[in-house]
Amino acid sequence: MKARKRKELERRSAAKGGAQNVMKGKPEMAKPVEKEITKVVEKPVEKVAEKPVEKEFDKRFAKHYDELKWLYCELYQGQQWAFDELCDNLKKISTGRKADLKELDRIREKNPNWYKKNDILGMMMYVDAFAGNLDGVREKLDYLRECNVNYLHLMPLLESPEGRSDGGYAVADFRKVQPELGTMDDLEHLADECRKDGISLCLDFVMNHTSEDHEWAKRARAGEKEYMDRYYFYDSYDIPAKYEQTVPQVFPTTAPGNFTWLGDINKFVMTTFYPYQWDLNYWNPIVMNEMIYNMLNLTNKGIDVIRIDAVPYIWKQLGTDCRNLPQVHTIVRIMRMICEIVCPGVLLLGEVVMEPAKVVPYFGTVEKPECHMLYNVTTMATTWHTVATRDARLLRRQMDIVNGLPKDYVFLNYLRCHDDIGWGLDYEWLKQFGTEEVAHKRYLSEFFTGKFPNSFARGELYNDDPTSGDARQCGTTASLCGIEKAAYEMDKEAVKKAVRFDLMLHAYMLTQSGIPVIYSGDEIGQENDYSYHEDPKKWDDSRYLHRGKFQWAKSEQRNVDGTIPAQIFNELNKMEIIRNTHEVFAADADSWTIDTWDDSILGLIKCKGKEKLVALFNFSEFDKVAWINEEDGMYVDLLTGQEMEARGVQMPAYGCYWLIKK
Repeated sequence: MKARKRKELERRSAAKGGAQNVMKGKPEMAKPVEKEITKVVEKPVEKVAEKPVEKEFDKRFAKHYDELKWLYCELYQGQQWAFDELCDNLKKISTGRKADLKELDRIREKNPNWYKKNDILGMMMYVDAFAGNLDGVREKLDYLRECNVNYLHLMPLLESPEGRSDGGYAVADFRKVQPELGTMDDLEHLADECRKDGISLCLDFVMNHTSEDHEWAKRARAGEKEYMDRYYFYDSYDIPAKYEQTVPQVFPTTAPGNFTWLGDINKFVMTTFYPYQWDLNYWNPIVMNEMIYNMLNLTNKGIDVIRIDAVPYIWKQLGTDCRNLPQVHTIVRIMRMICEIVCPGVLLLGEVVMEPAKVVPYFGTVEKPECHMLYNVTTMATTWHTVATRDARLLRRQMDIVNGLPKDYVFLNYLRCHDDIGWGLDYEWLKQFGTEEVAHKRYLSEFFTGKFPNSFARGELYNDDPTSGDARQCGTTASLCGIEKAAYEMDKEAVKKAVRFDLMLHAYMLTQSGIPVIYSGDEIGQENDYSYHEDPKKWDDSRYLHRGKFQWAKSEQRNVDGTIPAQIFNELNKMEIIRNTHEVFAADADSWTIDTWDDSILGLIKCKGKEKLVALFNFSEFDKVAWINEEDGMYVDLLTGQEMEARGVQMPAYGCYWLIKK
């Protein structure tokens, strides 16, 4: 057996090829050197499935083995050795999983819909901005409990080079935490404490690329072919030029093109996002295996949710746009099965920032699921469009689309996140109202930067393209809905309206089917942080406008009656408790929109069991009437306790109602 393996090794090592040799877009992969082969099992992997299945791993492995092998070997034809290696290491990684994690796996495996109920509330944050480091976050868990948070998304915290990290998305080492934030042991300790408190921890897993400072990239740059084969290198611009003909640019203004010239080694390397982020070559099974091991290392540290970053981009092929290719779904399906084998208590969250038609396929099918959860990106962007236009028709259409999807699909809903707001709206549908894309995008940019007459918003543009009129928008929720402007002008009536608007937007977010996620600071009405303009490391990235340090002094005002933080924090707390105690807010509730006969008012009905909820949201600065007519008796507004009929409902400016049938 060893002699045969040695012979096979020599054959692979002598094989020609690499990412730069392309035939119809498919790189001919260089074969691994000896140290990559040492993990291969001595016996055929089929023997594993023939063992008694009384052990948990063996049962789970046997359940998925046939499909796993089929998909893997279809993706990597003639690479049985890589599949054997993967299977062998999955068992080793499973064996190393801690006892309490295995127990949680069993509990969640028996209740696979545990994350689809109405009792999960998320919060996302940067560790350094919130509490300095991981130990600081652990010390602030009491505050998170006060916020009713039981799903905590920590923004990228793995080691990345200063000044060339894209906010932590250029990972230099998947096994180390950024030194100023702590260590991997600190991360595991935090995960242990969160688990005791019933808090699920989410972490980003950057799959598409590594930092140019990653060991693989350094060794590739040094000319080691084995590592060059883990990226896309080309000696001339011939092949890159062909890619550029069909592949869109992600950042045409700040990082044009999809390739970077490396003058020190006279080669081009594929860099879809930024020049310091080198795209990984998933045609190479070594890349696939090693990235899976990196992911499972995080799950074994206690991470409950793996956020797969930029997943649509991971498979590259000439003649395509290198987006959402079938192989991407094969890889995600393989990842899902591997998690169900090794760590079935772990969820996959896909980051797919695209329109619904391209997002939904990442759920897979009921029989062959892929991601557990996806972001409700289009609804978020459409919500802010509605804020600027006072016209809820497009938002209603978006909700109808989401409500028409299978209830097995779980979306993460949010008003704001770490990133910008991109205006990927349904302009074809908007044309019927005379809305023209370029002009509308310019209006949105002017409105949310406060340049449009009577705009209450205060934000900044990101990646502004003067030629196309396209730009993305930055700012905190409080600043974008008028709190910053009203507070600065000391206009009490305007502050009152702006706070009501902020709370209405959060009430709408909490009403949507799925998991609501609050951006850290929004719970106290935190405004924009303009100090980034004075930091040379941040000044050219306007997203830091809403990534400022958490204002702990301001958070103390949540206990002072009448203050803005107290109004927002306490009302949000009430909403969250209501949502947690009424099954009608569960992800699988029946939901549909209704006519209100006023374009600025959104009407939604949700039903589950014996509960019926009529939710109304006024996006106008004027008092309005929702001309609905639910003729089935009296309702109670869950937010105020007021009794009323769900007919001709009088609504204050920026007001909302959660009317529950008595």
